[in-house]
Amino acid sequence: MHKPDFLIIGAAKSATTWLQQSLQANPGIFMPDPELHFFSRHYDDGIDSYWRQFDAAGERMVGEKSNTYLSEPAAAARIARHLPDVSLIAQLRDPVARAYSDYCMLFRRGEVGADIDAHLDPRRAAEGRFLSHGLYSRQIDRFLDLFPPERLLVLFYEDIKADPRNSLDRLARHVGCPEALARPVSERVKDARRPVVPPRLRKILTPLRPVLDPVRHLAPMRMIRAGVARELAYPPLSPDLSARMADFFAEDIARLERLTGRDLSIWPSRGRTRQDAAHV
Repeated sequence: MHKPDFLIIGAAKSATTWLQQSLQANPGIFMPDPELHFFSRHYDDGIDSYWRQFDAAGERMVGEKSNTYLSEPAAAARIARHLPDVSLIAQLRDPVARAYSDYCMLFRRGEVGADIDAHLDPRRAAEGRFLSHGLYSRQIDRFLDLFPPERLLVLFYEDIKADPRNSLDRLARHVGCPEALARPVSERVKDARRPVVPPRLRKILTPLRPVLDPVRHLAPMRMIRAGVARELAYPPLSPDLSARMADFFAEDIARLERLTGRDLSIWPSRGRTRQDAAHV
């Protein structure tokens, strides 16, 4: 039976897929391609179904990435129960930017509408996915209650952009990989600027997904998709809405700084709240 040596637990929209693909480029590491979301969404399937995902690992180091483990309240205790010795990696991003990126992803899929305030304004959506998933200190706490602090490595999206090699070297040391990780993936894994099927048409086609998905890679389907795909104009994040979001996250960010010992002025939202405080 193979069990993961490490888990990338989130956060969503923080380049965790970039981390995964960089790790998968190393021949000594095995990671399943799809996110399993076992400890967050599929726990009722039974632990044996999870172990089977790693049957092909052989003698390689085993890892898994599911970006919902950080935000799902029940995941930490489930992981501790079945993988008490696992190494954990959380990669975090400015929560305002993360929330907007998450909103744009669902807008691109046609799952949310253009009323951005309904999804991102703390006065209306504080309990919703986009804002609540950016309260990182609460999420980190759940894992630190169950794992020694040295078991959790916290990386930052902004550091990945500035110095990807250093971040991957830290990751290699944390998981115990004896060799330097493969050269980082050079391109963005997911690019919101790529043309996509318009959200309204995507919504209409949703019932046909079981028929279309198996043939979407075929040349005729690619040609049809290229003919209807368009670059989307996303609802803009206004300065006023961004400021309200920054205020919403300010207390949690300050607490995260104390938890991690990291000055998070690299996050524009943190800098904004400090500037506001200086003028009070």
